[in-house]
Amino acid sequence: MSSEWIGILGILLLFVFLALKMYIGIAMALVGFLGLCVIQDTRSALYILSITPLAESKSYTLSVIPLFILMGQFAFVSGVSEDIYKALHAWLGRCRGGLAMATIMACGGFAAVCGSSLATGATMGMVAIPEMNKYRYDQRLSTGCVAAGGTLGILIPPSIGFVLYGILVEASIGKLFMAGLLPGLLLSALFVLTIHVQCRIKPALGPCGPRTSWTVKLRSLKGAWGMILLFVLVMGGIYYGIFTPTEAAGMGAFGSLLLALSRKRVTWGNLLWSLQETGATTAMIFLIIIGANIFSAFLGLTGLPMWLADTMAALPFPRYAVLAVMLTIFLALGCVMDCYAIMILVLPILFPVVQALQFDPIWFGVIMVIVLEAGLITPPIGLNVFVLKAAAPNIPLSTVFRGIWPFLIAMLAVIVLLTIFPQIALFIPAHM
Repeated sequence: MSSEWIGILGILLLFVFLALKMYIGIAMALVGFLGLCVIQDTRSALYILSITPLAESKSYTLSVIPLFILMGQFAFVSGVSEDIYKALHAWLGRCRGGLAMATIMACGGFAAVCGSSLATGATMGMVAIPEMNKYRYDQRLSTGCVAAGGTLGILIPPSIGFVLYGILVEASIGKLFMAGLLPGLLLSALFVLTIHVQCRIKPALGPCGPRTSWTVKLRSLKGAWGMILLFVLVMGGIYYGIFTPTEAAGMGAFGSLLLALSRKRVTWGNLLWSLQETGATTAMIFLIIIGANIFSAFLGLTGLPMWLADTMAALPFPRYAVLAVMLTIFLALGCVMDCYAIMILVLPILFPVVQALQFDPIWFGVIMVIVLEAGLITPPIGLNVFVLKAAAPNIPLSTVFRGIWPFLIAMLAVIVLLTIFPQIALFIPAHM
């Protein structure tokens, strides 16, 4: 049997293990170990199995992950999400569909200090849905906008998704952060436009809220200064070369803690909770990374990724048709798997194809993240939808899924625009 066929059988075995609900990090490590035993020998496989956990766990580059996660946890404790939403509520609540628009913008603001789509969706779901229910918003619109807005967590920097992508393909994490900024703002604007169009067509979806005085509006901005300052500190430091991404993550975590302390929101209980959540999430991601490295070593020896790259590059199809096939694979996997797991599982196989087709790796990273975002809210599963369901247990899943379709169309529009005008993503990184 050729080494390429051994690689294909290894991938099939991996999906069998995943179907049996084996944890993805362990499944990748097990398949990689067994594959190395077949291709080389047991001694070599044991050697890779022994050195990979140590090499990854002591990596300085990977230390950016727990620091950005900790930054998000402290931001949650500080109550910044509620303050952002209250400020936007005061300014936009009078408009038709204004609370839903405020929810999208608040999701974008919280994503700028959180970096996680699931955390953004869960947090804003608890804050925004009761408020929209109070003003009799249609549940399709209220849940759809929260589910869609939550996906901004892995696009608007700082983003754990971009960190993982940069590590896996050896691209600049700082440039990836900057590349996600304009597409993130564009997607947020299209989400707001989607809400406006829906409410113009059917006004009952988002009734007008009460008027607020200019005094109330100006006072509401007081709660948003901390988030703005923190975002400028982290992203400005990276853009101007003052911090590396890892140093910026440390500054962000420290700044987020100071923000929580200044608001007198820190107790020993929620401080311990923040550290525990950070440790649990970091351990989950690191286990996936360790398993993926063992699996990647196996795939590298089979030669399957390079064979696939050469085969797809030689196909008599336009390279954008091949890109569409790859993005469809990401979207299908995004419906049933965590986005971080998909990156680590699929990128070692498909990134050589991206290189062979001469796509810019920074641009492709932005496109891929948006597609994975779409997978988070696409039926039949959509992880963000189930997170939202936990925050609003009385709303049927069918209602949420009906509400997200207009936002999926907006995501598709952004992907098309980025494909036609790649400089939307590449303009800021080019000037770093």
